[in-house]
Amino acid sequence: MEGCCAVEREVDKVTTKFQSINEHAGRTLQDLVLYIENLKVELENAPEDHELTIGQKDLLAAAMSKVKETISRLATDHRDLHGTVSKVGKAIDRNFVSDFAATSREDVFAGQEKLELINKVICQHFYRQGMRDVADELAKESDLQDVEFQEREPFTELNHILDSLKDRNLEPALAWSLANREALYGIESSLEFKLHRLRFIELLKKGPNHQTDAITYARTHFRQFVDRHEKDIQTLMGMLLFVPNGIGTSPYGGLLLDSEMWMDVYEVFTKDACRMLGVSVHSPLSTCVNAGCTAIPALLNIKQVMMQRQVAGIWNGRDELPVRVVTANYQYIVFLRHPCLKIEIDLGTEARYHSMFACPILRQQSTETNPPMRLICGHVISKDALDKLCTGNKMKCPYCPVEQSPNDARLIYF
Repeated sequence: MEGCCAVEREVDKVTTKFQSINEHAGRTLQDLVLYIENLKVELENAPEDHELTIGQKDLLAAAMSKVKETISRLATDHRDLHGTVSKVGKAIDRNFVSDFAATSREDVFAGQEKLELINKVICQHFYRQGMRDVADELAKESDLQDVEFQEREPFTELNHILDSLKDRNLEPALAWSLANREALYGIESSLEFKLHRLRFIELLKKGPNHQTDAITYARTHFRQFVDRHEKDIQTLMGMLLFVPNGIGTSPYGGLLLDSEMWMDVYEVFTKDACRMLGVSVHSPLSTCVNAGCTAIPALLNIKQVMMQRQVAGIWNGRDELPVRVVTANYQYIVFLRHPCLKIEIDLGTEARYHSMFACPILRQQSTETNPPMRLICGHVISKDALDKLCTGNKMKCPYCPVEQSPNDARLIYF
């Protein structure tokens, strides 16, 4: 992001200079043309046998000199502009690295089994995006017929319903929610109620002639949601009082601007449908790409440091990357067993699929062999950190001066 901003600043400089030179050149050339045209008119109005006086000759010489000076000045400005434009290319080269392959290893995706897994992930991504033809062709060319049948159908139905919601057609979504009512109730979903609420509001928007239809619809469909959406149903019932005089001018007029409601239903359906299918809202491929784009700058910095320290061969020769972490009092070596997994990447709350604990001392995520441990003072560190802090049968908490026995630490489960 910083690289993009740096290049954008250089581009803004070029654009500003372009505009400045263009405006200056326009004004200068316009004045020059007007000056020459006035001289031309004077020469044309002179008698045929008229001879130029010394003053008129000096005037013509001054005009020619002015033209040459103006052209020379514009050419100089143009040359300066080339220098500014070249700085954009230098900024791109300075802030972006074209050889991203330097941060990866070719053998990571080598082998038929790994290639098949990559094709499956890409194929599933196309199905999830509704690009069925592309996914079918990829499955056919990659000989992934099992993926074609297993992955296509659920996402085909999901994309059909999402397209219908974009067109403000509630029927497919209502039919799906009715067929999966028990499962939706088990995850405490509000999808079915929100779909019926939209249908009820659509009836009210048709005016007093459809008020009876709206009341009948509410009696038929809202009864089962009273225990969970009582206040929302009371609000909808209050709208009925203002139907004869127009809901638009009533306190409930804002509910008729239902763009947010449609967007909310779209998001709720996507979330609940993916949850019932046992998949994430975002495809694994898009999540991995976002994580990789976030990690690449850090990996490139690591690669550059390793090249400066003349240890670049370790990158391709080992599964671990040595990274020197310097603190105020000491320095030590941290090994990253897999760069993309050990560099801390924050993709937002939507990409957090399970609880995790990172030791504040060793900066490592907890594992089965290195679980989080709670000290008697309430602070939590990893088991490896606990072992390193022990001095005999005593230890001091790294965050408070409480001395304690390491045997008093208790394992924490998330």
